Amino acid sequence: MNRFTKTLSLYIEALKTPIFRKKLLFTIGILIVFRLTAHIPVPGVNLGLLQQFFAQNQLLSLLDIFSGGTLANFSIMALGLSPYISASVMMQLLALVVPQIEELQKEGEYGRAKINQYTRIATIPFAIVNGLGMYALLRSQNIITGLDLLTTIALIASMLAGTMIMIFFGELINLYGVGNGVSMLIFAGIIARLPVSFAQTFAVTDLSNPQTGLNFIIFLALAIALITAIVFVEEAVLRIPINYAKRGQSTYLPIKVNTAGVMPIIFAASLATVPTLLGQFASKLPNQNIANIATGMSNFFRTDGYFYMFFYFFLVIGFTFFYTSVVFKPKDIAEELRKSGGFIPGIRPGQSTEKRLQYLTNRVLLIGAVFLGVIAITPHIVQKITNITTLTIGGTSILIAVSVVLELTRKIENVVQTYNYDKLTY
Repeated sequence: MNRFTKTLSLYIEALKTPIFRKKLLFTIGILIVFRLTAHIPVPGVNLGLLQQFFAQNQLLSLLDIFSGGTLANFSIMALGLSPYISASVMMQLLALVVPQIEELQKEGEYGRAKINQYTRIATIPFAIVNGLGMYALLRSQNIITGLDLLTTIALIASMLAGTMIMIFFGELINLYGVGNGVSMLIFAGIIARLPVSFAQTFAVTDLSNPQTGLNFIIFLALAIALITAIVFVEEAVLRIPINYAKRGQSTYLPIKVNTAGVMPIIFAASLATVPTLLGQFASKLPNQNIANIATGMSNFFRTDGYFYMFFYFFLVIGFTFFYTSVVFKPKDIAEELRKSGGFIPGIRPGQSTEKRLQYLTNRVLLIGAVFLGVIAITPHIVQKITNITTLTIGGTSILIAVSVVLELTRKIENVVQTYNYDKLTY
C-alpha cells in the first residue's frame, strides 16, 4: 500500500512538470488518432462473418493483441506491428552473421538510426507476405469472396499502409511523447478492448448462480495473482558485484530475471499457431485425403488441448534461451570489463569472467523462461478452471501492459528528478 501511494504521488508530481505534461498530452493525442484510424475498414471483407470466425478461433486472439486490437475489425491496420517486429528480429539475427550490421550496433546513435532504417525497409516484404497469408486464410473461410485482381491489390496495399502508419505513430511517440512507442500502441489496443470484454462477460454470465459467481471470483483472484507475479518478476534483478582496482570503486552488474521480455512469447506463438492455421486452410482444399489430414492436424493442435499447451510452454522456454543469447553476450561484457579495469571479486578477468557470467545468466534465465512459459499458457488454464471464455485474462496482454506501466513509471521518476534538480540548480 505504501508503494502504491508513493507511485501515485510520483504520477501527480509528474503531471505538474511542464515537460512531462507536454509529452503525455502528445502521446494521448497520437493514441486517439491511432484508435480512430483503426476503424477504417479495408475493402471486400464481410465483417459479420469475420467476427464469427474470431469467436470460434482463439488462436487469432494473440495476433490481435500485437495488432493493437485492429485485426478483429480488419481495418487498414489489421496486420498491426507484427511485420515490423518480425523485421526487427531478423535484423538482430543477421547481426550474428553479418559483420557490417554488428559494427553498426556498436556505432551508437548513428548505427541505431541506420538499423532502424533497414528494419523499416525490411518491414515492407514482411507486411506483403503477411497480408497475402491473411487474405488466403479469410478466403478459405469464405469471409472474403469474389475479389478481382485490382481489389485484392488494394486490400494488400491498404494493410501495408496501415502497418507503416503504425510504425510512424510509434516513432512520433519515441521522439516527442513518453517513448516506448511500439509498446504504447499495443498497450492502447489492449486497454481499448477491456470494456467490450467486460460487457460481453456480464451479458452472458448468470451471476445469480452460486457456481458461476464462485468461478468469477476465482477468475478475478487469478488475475490479481498474475499481475502481482509479473510485477515481482519484472522488477527482480541479479546484482553481480564489480570492483575497479584503479578507481577504488565498487558497483554491480544487473541481470534481469526476465531479460528477454515478451519477445519469446511472440516467437513461440507465431510457430505454435502455424499447424492450426495451415490445417484450417488445407481443410478447405478439394482433395479429400489432404483435407482429412489437415482437419486431424487442426484438432490435434487445438488451442484448448493439453498437447498445444505443453508444446507452447516448451517453445517459449526454448525461444527465451535463444533470444537472450542474441541480446545478452557475456563475452562482450567480459571484454568491456577487462578494458575498463573492472572485475568480479575472486574471478580473473577475461575468459574466467565470461564463464562466470554465462553460468549466472543461465540459472537466472531458467527462472525467467519458466515464468514466461507459465504466462503464455495462463489463459488456457484459467478458462479450464472457471469456464469463463468471454473475458480472457491473456498472460501476454497483462505482461505487456504491466511492462509498459513499469517502464513509464521509471521514465517519470527520471523526468521528475531531472526537473527538480534543474530547479535547485537555477
